[in-house]
Amino acid sequence: MLQRLLSTTNDLTLTVVRIILGVVFFAHGAQKMLGWFGGNGFSATMASFTHAGIPALFAFLAIAAEFFGGLGLLVGLLGRVAAFGILCNMVVAIVTIHSHVGFFMNWSGTQKGEGFEYHLLAIALCVAILVKGSGAFSIDRALTGSRPSNV
Repeated sequence: MLQRLLSTTNDLTLTVVRIILGVVFFAHGAQKMLGWFGGNGFSATMASFTHAGIPALFAFLAIAAEFFGGLGLLVGLLGRVAAFGILCNMVVAIVTIHSHVGFFMNWSGTQKGEGFEYHLLAIALCVAILVKGSGAFSIDRALTGSRPSNV
């Protein structure tokens, strides 16, 4: 089971997808978890989420999915698990917050909120990682990649 979860190819395209997705979600997660990059930090984010009606457990899971999922994607450790957490986060964000605004982001500042096009792109990248794994230069690949046989 673990072998199948970690298995991946030596695909450089997956590596690029994984690292870019990891950078984006680690940065967003670090805002929520640590207060880095102008974020509010864990306590304030939890308070904001729970005030918005999100149960504390789900608020914590959302923060953890972005922070630890982004970190996991950056190094390629449990890439499928990280991608699944982020994918779930994006689906919930679309359904609960962004779907009523519409498809497009608020580029011109005329909408009340942001659309869900960004979330769909993140979901598509997560699906690629779920299907193919972490790719080259990942811990997953190092743990399961082909090894030279003993001579």
